[in-house]
Amino acid sequence: MNDDAFWALIDELSRRPGDRDERLEWLGGQLLLRPATESAEFQVRLERACEAADTKGLWTAANRVESGSCTDDGFHYFTLWLVGQGRKVYESVLADPDALADVPGIRLLVGRPRDDWHDDEWPEWEELDYVAQDAYDELTGQEDDDGEEFLDAVEEAEAAAEAAGEWEEGDELLGARQEGVAIPRLTALFPLGTSGS
Repeated sequence: MNDDAFWALIDELSRRPGDRDERLEWLGGQLLLRPATESAEFQVRLERACEAADTKGLWTAANRVESGSCTDDGFHYFTLWLVGQGRKVYESVLADPDALADVPGIRLLVGRPRDDWHDDEWPEWEELDYVAQDAYDELTGQEDDDGEEFLDAVEEAEAAAEAAGEWEEGDELLGARQEGVAIPRLTALFPLGTSGS
């Protein structure tokens, strides 16, 4: 699975109707139609997309939306959610974290206390991190090995991508690393102390 195939699945996932569980069920079904190695390749690309989104600017933006309560795990789940919004949204927010202010799922939260946000509304999507392993385990019959075979397959897929020259060790997808990024629109939409806890 190359980057274009990965993003084609993610873009379709972002457009699917239904709640997150229904959308993940669709994605898992798509992965089950492919060889098990593609599940590992999907996971490699998902992890690389999340790594590229791990910037100070995006951390600042996510923390603003979550009223200063974004934890390390929460930020990882935020990057998964961001990937799940599709390539166009992902790349625009990676280039300018304040563009998060234009994302419909973020605009839906404006002016509402965090306690009133439904589970499917939180800009975090931990479960997206598990769909490839679930598909891989089902395809290989390795459901009882605590994910060891899947982790090995992911390492092999990453090494193969590096050997094929898809990226160098440590390269980021877009190479964006922002320091001291201003987020005036998000700051206006989510003033600290007004979102409740």
